[in-house]
Amino acid sequence: MSNSNPNYFRLGLFVFGGIAALVVTILIFGSGQLFKESFMVETYVEKSVTGLDVGADVRFRGVKLGQVTAILLSGKVYESEAKLDDRKEYVIVRMRILGDPDELLNNVNNLVAIDLRARIKSMGITGVNYVEFDYYPDYKNYPMLPYTWTPKYAVIPSLPSQTEQLLAGLQGLLLKLDQTDFSSTQRKFDTLLTNLNTILTGDGNANAGIVKSVQDLNSLLTKLNQVTNNEELQVLMREIIASAITLRQMLGAVQGDTALSVENIKQASTQLNDLTRIISQSPSTLIWAEPPAKIILPTNGTPATSAGGAQK
Repeated sequence: MSNSNPNYFRLGLFVFGGIAALVVTILIFGSGQLFKESFMVETYVEKSVTGLDVGADVRFRGVKLGQVTAILLSGKVYESEAKLDDRKEYVIVRMRILGDPDELLNNVNNLVAIDLRARIKSMGITGVNYVEFDYYPDYKNYPMLPYTWTPKYAVIPSLPSQTEQLLAGLQGLLLKLDQTDFSSTQRKFDTLLTNLNTILTGDGNANAGIVKSVQDLNSLLTKLNQVTNNEELQVLMREIIASAITLRQMLGAVQGDTALSVENIKQASTQLNDLTRIISQSPSTLIWAEPPAKIILPTNGTPATSAGGAQK
């Protein structure tokens, strides 16, 4: 019985080794990443990276490029010899990116120059974060985190996460609210309400207020309505209309006489102009001209003669 124990032990080791080899084979060939080319990059984050763990995805516009391999502190990796007051204490996020190192590493600086940035994003309500690469031209003026050491890997600058931006905006809003003088605002609002009340109801002196003005306007409109509905006024309006019609007919009747009178005036004006012209040319004719011949009325059938003239 005791001789069979070594056999069971060796059998157990063989089974365990087979299972371990099977698991390793599945992991290697299942992930398919052992034989893929890759290179390392890193980014520096100034704030907390809570929710980001080793093994988290690295994506470019949603497409997976690699995964996070290490999350470290710059004080331990690059600033161990610096004074505590001089340390940046950034969070270093190192990532393995799948692809040809010779091709992609040479383009990292060019990609960074055209606004390639790294940002930590959340995968929804799960709270699991990942690193997102994308181009952010709107953040061109956002300063890159400064550092004095020589990085081990290519550095892709980071941007604050959306949660940090939201919290920063809320903090700024709360700070402005804290600095607001609400008592002064309340006094100004009370003054505004008092002025509006005075405009509406008046001040008891010269200003009667809008309400009183509206009441007076309603009274005036009522009186106008009563006047316009008066029967005597309607009769007067009908008489005025009839008089206007009669006047129009009279003007039409005298229109012909008026035209004749105007023509006579024109003729008289012409004759007066002729007389004035003759007088201006020979003024003596007005005094020394011979009088016209005397006309002798006919008698006894004798033809009429003029004085000094021959008998016809």
